[in-house]
Amino acid sequence: PKQIDDIKYFLEIARRKDAKCKYFKKKNGPSKVKFKLRCSKYLYTFVIEDAEKAEKLQKSLPPG
Repeated sequence: PKQIDDIKYFLEIARRKDAKCKYFKKKNGPSKVKFKLRCSKYLYTFVIEDAEKAEKLQKSLPPG
């Protein structure tokens, strides 16, 4: 698995053809949201701590 720190890079990977599964994991503690993205080679993880930014990112992801 690889962790991504850049939003633009995460969105770029999410638009690839081999990006299969996008799911979100909300933590119970401080407002952390994990976005997981399965591609052919790696499982990419992007952690965001701002709940408002997480909602915007979730809406901007391509469907599928």
